[in-house]
Amino acid sequence: MGLRINDIVPNFTAETDHGTITFHDWIGDSWAILFSHPKDFTPVCTTEFGAVAQLADEWEKRGAKVIGLSVDSADEHVKWKADIEGFADAKAGFPIIADESLEVSKAFDMLPAEAYLPDGRTAADSASVRSVFIISPDKKVQLIMTYPMSVGRNFAEVLRALDGLQRTWQQPLATPANWTTGQDVIVALGLNDEEAKEKYGEIDVKLPYLRFTKNPD
Repeated sequence: MGLRINDIVPNFTAETDHGTITFHDWIGDSWAILFSHPKDFTPVCTTEFGAVAQLADEWEKRGAKVIGLSVDSADEHVKWKADIEGFADAKAGFPIIADESLEVSKAFDMLPAEAYLPDGRTAADSASVRSVFIISPDKKVQLIMTYPMSVGRNFAEVLRALDGLQRTWQQPLATPANWTTGQDVIVALGLNDEEAKEKYGEIDVKLPYLRFTKNPD
């Protein structure tokens, strides 16, 4: 059975370039973002790690921890970070999981159980290890994005999605297409009009099932 939204994420103990972590303990009471990569020293992934490093202040502002994963060793991760930081002109202060055994990649359903790393492998051998998971403080998956190797991930969109998740988490709200922080939000169908007005004030009824209200923030 694959990992789905609202599933509790697998707990695991793994080596990183920051030392050994146990994942649920590492998350603690924070939001967390796990972004995975099929191999160190690859071009697209280097730009992606650089983008995450450049957003360090934004992750911190939102109380979100970020952690990378690649199916190479912690020593290789340390060497790769020198390239990443040089390219991005930013400190890559987040840990990178060393998933040489593929245990984490398989637990997160990024690779089939029978997958292995052949001698002389290339990134194509673990091409599906190209996902982003946003995890809420209760250790549940809130979002999954998976990209091909040829398309660099848009971490501005990951940041926007995190904002939407934090705005609506455990609240009867949703965000419309292309929403950004500060824009109006959608009232969930679990509230009738009177309940929505009592909770949020004025509502803008576009359709009986599509009702907007000002961002409660």
